[in-house]
Amino acid sequence: MQVISWQRAVTMVFLDKVEVVRNYEAYVRTISSRYPLPAVVRLHNFVKRHRVRLGFSRRNLFTRDGFRCQYCGKHCPPQELTCDHVVPRSQGGGTDWDNIVASCGPCNRRKGGRTPEQAGMRLLSRPARPKDLPMMLNLQLGAKRTPEAWHDFLSWAKANNRFAG
Repeated sequence: MQVISWQRAVTMVFLDKVEVVRNYEAYVRTISSRYPLPAVVRLHNFVKRHRVRLGFSRRNLFTRDGFRCQYCGKHCPPQELTCDHVVPRSQGGGTDWDNIVASCGPCNRRKGGRTPEQAGMRLLSRPARPKDLPMMLNLQLGAKRTPEAWHDFLSWAKANNRFAG
């Protein structure tokens, strides 16, 4: 499963590369016609592509860590999380997947410019570059923003462990 833009979905429909499984109630209009906006499409032929290395960003970092502080385990909204260098830059630590974790403000301040060991703190998980991110975490949309047309397919995919990054 993958999320694509509505523009790409419409293009793929006209190129006969996908089958429309479900439409939104909205339409795409041209000068002389209107077409239902595809919500869920299925590829006719799957072409395996090489994996692209996942880029380092705050959002991807927070998604990797499940929007939880890696010191106290508290679940936080993104605006309350910070990026913490496990080995501080002042001690030679880099800004990469293997040295940064999500941290709540209080834990980040408590740790300061020290390593977790120096601060007497323990990491819940060792930071590492993810191969991909689970779609459900990557979406982070919640029921309020997830399109209704997707719900049946997301619940099926979750139940059948069919999420790819």
